Order: sequence, then C-alpha cells, then structure tokens
Amino acid sequence: MTNAAVIVAAGRGLRAGGGVPKQWRDLGGRPVAVRTLDAFRDHPGIERIVLVLHPDDMDRAPAFADPPAVTVVTGGATRRDSVLAGLEALEGQGIARVLIHDVARPLTRAATITAVLAAIDTGPGSARGAAPALAVTDALWRGQGGEVTGAVARDGLCRAQTPQGFPYDAILAAHRAHPGEAADDVEVARAAGIAVAIVPGEERNLKITTPEDFARAATFLGGTMDIRTGNGFDVHAFGPGGHVTLCGVRLPFDRGLEGHSDADVGMHALTDAIYGALAMGDIGRHFPPSDPQWKGAASHIFLAHAADLARTEGFTLTHCDVTLICERPKIGPHAVEMQGELSRIMGVDPARVSVKATTSERLGFTGRGEGIAALATATLVRA
Repeated sequence: MTNAAVIVAAGRGLRAGGGVPKQWRDLGGRPVAVRTLDAFRDHPGIERIVLVLHPDDMDRAPAFADPPAVTVVTGGATRRDSVLAGLEALEGQGIARVLIHDVARPLTRAATITAVLAAIDTGPGSARGAAPALAVTDALWRGQGGEVTGAVARDGLCRAQTPQGFPYDAILAAHRAHPGEAADDVEVARAAGIAVAIVPGEERNLKITTPEDFARAATFLGGTMDIRTGNGFDVHAFGPGGHVTLCGVRLPFDRGLEGHSDADVGMHALTDAIYGALAMGDIGRHFPPSDPQWKGAASHIFLAHAADLARTEGFTLTHCDVTLICERPKIGPHAVEMQGELSRIMGVDPARVSVKATTSERLGFTGRGEGIAALATATLVRA
C-alpha cells in the first residue's frame, strides 16, 4: 500500500515578517519549506510527495526535483484549491493513504507521522481519517470591544494540527464534492461522512504565523536568535528657511536645517542605526553625497531602504528609539505624529517606535541654538 504526502506551500505568509513568504525564510540554517519536506522525505512510510507552490514561486521548483519522488504543482486561489491540486497530482498512482500537511509546521516528528498513518483505516466498508491534536487547557472567553463577554466550556475542545491523514480515494472525492472553503481537511472529510480519529499532537508541532513563532521554533531546535543592536548619531546646523523636517514631519520654524538631503536629522540617525545593526555601514555608503541625484532627497528614501534591507536579510525590527536634542522647536507636541510617520515608512507597528526629545541645558551648539542633534538605537532579531 503506497502512502503519499501533500505539502501545502502556496500561501504568502507575510505576517511572519522577513519580507518573503515564511516558507522561504531561514530556520536554524535551512528554509522552513526544506525542513518540512525533509520530515516527510526522511520517513520510511512516505513514498510519494507533492509540493504545492504559489504561481510566483514556481521558479523554485527545480530545487525540489531530487529525489524524483517529489512532484511540484501550482496551487490555487484558496487553501482548499491548493489541496485539491495536490491530491489530483497523485491520481492513478495507486495511493492508499495520503497525509495533508501545512508547510508552516516544519518541526513535525517522525513519531507523529507514524501515528497518523497507523490510525487511518482503509479497510472494506470503512473510511476513517486521523489527525493530531492537543487538548485545550486554558480557560476560553468570548470578547467584544476589548472586554470579556462570556466564557466557553473547554471540555472536549482540541487544538488541531497537521498532518491530517485519510484514505486517498475518499478524501479526493470529498474535496471534489465540497461546496466551498474549509478550515482544514478534517472539516472537508467530516462533511463527506468520513470519521476522523484523534492522535496525540505535540507542542513542538507549531504552525509558524508570526515573528514570535520563529523564536519559539528556534527554541525547539535548540538554536539561538540572532539579536543585533545598532546606534546612529547625526547633527545638522540651522540655516536660512521657514521650516524643519524631523522624523518625517514638517514643523514651521524661523530657520531651516542645512544638509545635502532634506537634513532630517532624526531619520538620518535612525537609518544609520539600522545599517549599523546590519553591519552594513551608513547612509553615505548606500547613498553617497558625491552623487548629485541625492541632493535634496527626501530622507524617507534612506529609511525605507534600510528597513527593506533588514527584511531581506531575514531580520525583524523589534524596537527603535530616537532622541532629538535641541532647545527649539518644541518636539513634544509632534512626537506621536513622528512616531506614526516613522512606523509607516518602515512598515512596522507604531508600538515598536519611540520618539522623544531633550535639551542640552543650554550647553554646546544645541544649547546655543546653532542646530539639532539626534541619537537613535535600533534592535533587529533574526530567528
């Protein structure tokens, strides 16, 4: 009896951060998708594997051509469409049992795969699937508007996991007949009258959804997070003008700030802090002042580049802090707006951005009102 696995990897999964779909991000030295595939390729009970990819990711297909038992197909608009595409790719190959697994669960152990396979019943006159799950142990509430509105009894409730396994012919027919989307394949199976047995799940068989899940997964692997901190410092002198731009916000003022670009001292310091955390130099390395195209350039170009570069390198910006040092203009009334503008440019939650100000007690060039200085710190994490 031939057993197969369908690995669903056609989602975009951008909530996990990193700037790329989560299945292609690094986890302990290997992409998530490769870890997930290896769990099934290494299992002696799995003889065929179908990997379902998003159309935009089909250029990655050649990397999975070896061993030949891995077939790559294009997914559909919904998860159920993608599962059906994977199941249909196995048609006519004598498949008895099939496991359907989310690529975002890269830490599935061989024991879980074995348990699901053993619980699938393909005997005469019966069709039973199997899936791993964990009992719900926390209290459950209903909530609305940020307040608790009621309690939910947790007796008999389970946290569903994958792989979810079924007799192949039965689940293929169930998916073809199902009228719409479904939460998972167990829902499709039960709608078709297929019973589903529960086998014990594992906490380590987590589904990666958010940046924090990468940290949890790294803990299970025994790995460590790559945590980087960078500092930035910048100074611009006052000159002629009728406004200053600080942290992306234009403030009316009786003078302006002098600089090669728009002289946004706060944004420059923060940009350098991110580059510093990446060990990739400073603004001058990426946007040389000798290049005339950057004269008068808006500083959001620099900050967006640094934030995108961090994501490309697999980092999440977990926090940044900007301190503006000046006697005037007053920063406090504009700090929240600055926080919002920086978070928008970098594509991060405003709760991860801090903007504040201080004076130098009338000491030094800032105390004499000759200019503004800024100090910034950025923390990046790569799990």
